[in-house]
Amino acid sequence: MTIPSSFKGGEISTPKSRISMVNRRLPTLGLNEVGIKITATAINPVDWKMRDYDASLEGYPAVLGSDAAGVVAAIGPDVKNLLIGDRVFFQGIVGTYESSTFQQYCKMPAELVSKTPKNITDDEAAGVSLAAMAAVTALYSEEGHGIAPPWTEGGRTVGKGKAIVIIGGASSVGRYAIQLARLSGYERIISNASATNREFIEKLGAHVVLDRSESTPEAFHSVVGDYHLDFVFDGISVPSTQKLGVQILQTANVSNGHLVTVHIVVPDVPSPEAVALGQNQEPRVEIRQVLGIGSFPALRFLSEPFAKFMGGDEGYIAQGLFTPNRPHVVPGGLSGIEDALELNKKGVSGKKIIIRPFDS
Repeated sequence: MTIPSSFKGGEISTPKSRISMVNRRLPTLGLNEVGIKITATAINPVDWKMRDYDASLEGYPAVLGSDAAGVVAAIGPDVKNLLIGDRVFFQGIVGTYESSTFQQYCKMPAELVSKTPKNITDDEAAGVSLAAMAAVTALYSEEGHGIAPPWTEGGRTVGKGKAIVIIGGASSVGRYAIQLARLSGYERIISNASATNREFIEKLGAHVVLDRSESTPEAFHSVVGDYHLDFVFDGISVPSTQKLGVQILQTANVSNGHLVTVHIVVPDVPSPEAVALGQNQEPRVEIRQVLGIGSFPALRFLSEPFAKFMGGDEGYIAQGLFTPNRPHVVPGGLSGIEDALELNKKGVSGKKIIIRPFDS
């Protein structure tokens, strides 16, 4: 298998423009880099927000997409643990267009690539890395909650005797946060979702799933029971959910509590109302935003072991300890990107939107 000199990709030619199909090429692979034939790529809110708000793009023409699966097509010098033909999944690098995923081929640092286990499809694998890294960053980085990850000594028991609230259990990030909380040993995982998603969220590991329409601070507090509420993770991160997270911690009277939210792409900012509520009422609640981009040097201590322990035929997914999002494939290949972006913008619950770059 080789990387062709020219292949199809989707580019934004000017700020906020629609994606057009063009011929692209990859530069020569560097040390410890692999070239990947992309068989499936996921659609995430960050994709259309970057385009619509001209955010985090390093010049034009630009390529979006940072969540994918595929097959190793070429190997650069010093690559040790991957072979040509290996099925893989990975989080692309935002703003680095040769490592973006709305194209047929890309290149990636080998240590950030996971081997796809035999028990999942490429469509399933394509929706793992980006949302999972957001949850990993929120739980395990110092900018987030800062607990020991489950692949370290003692990391599987840090939640003993503790409860965690995860707002938005049916969201991609929420579903992965629930599973990571289970791997971290939390004894009371509480979330909320619509009635149609409740059973699925419980199977992932949530002990209590409140109906989304009845998710008041008092309702959350009532099901914490005798466990210590450790913190609240907001997998939705809109003003109303940020405010709810603050209120949950204050209702539970958690001293020095904090609410961790995923990063919100421009133009959204942390809700001023939620921030003020957290600082003006006791107990005080700090809102922490995290940006889960595993290629950031400061996050490599998490993203590299995450790639190793999540993938492969002995990793968390293969062992049945971590379940990927359910895929919803939008037809048309790269030509279907605009339809896929619009579908994501309208909101999809319980599934991850996928396109296949080699479909016509």
